[in-house]
Amino acid sequence: MTKSTFFVEEDKILTALFEEGMDNLHLFKPSAEPVYSERLLTLLADDYYKRITVHHLFYLREEYGLKGIHLENPDDALPYGYRGHVSRTCTALSQLREAKKNSKYVFLKSIFDSHTNSADKQAFTMDELKEASRHGLIDRHVYALGGISLDNIPLMADLGFGGVVVCGDLWNRFNIHRGQDFKALLAHFKMLQRAVGW
Repeated sequence: MTKSTFFVEEDKILTALFEEGMDNLHLFKPSAEPVYSERLLTLLADDYYKRITVHHLFYLREEYGLKGIHLENPDDALPYGYRGHVSRTCTALSQLREAKKNSKYVFLKSIFDSHTNSADKQAFTMDELKEASRHGLIDRHVYALGGISLDNIPLMADLGFGGVVVCGDLWNRFNIHRGQDFKALLAHFKMLQRAVGW
């Protein structure tokens, strides 16, 4: 998932991540003017558009031929007439069963304390997650979101998650205000790829 704010080297870093094999990017810029998301997309090669899922600015999906849209709330209705790839964010285990019926995959938010937002705290105990996994609520259609890092990815695989959403653990490896060299970020991405190879 992108950072929630824009920064100067973002298009170069995203291009490098796609070149390294990133297969699904969530474009998440909740409070930015739409023109900035449009500009970022124009700086990326068209070939990458089919690997981008957009949050909030759903018109970008059609305009740029993006992969799909993401709804922040599992109860939100699809835009009128929309047909295509959709994913959703769930904040409670009780939301998963219904949300999975109408989504390609869902995010289960606040697995751990967020690396980027101090207000987003861990919402589930490990026992609750294990129980949800045993009952089939957590499966290959549920991705873990919140505080995901190289250290806890193996645990997410053991719990049966179909994937993970990485944000802070990756973006915190680059100083958006002073950085120009993003080799450390790319090296960390490669380690994350190896860890996610389940």
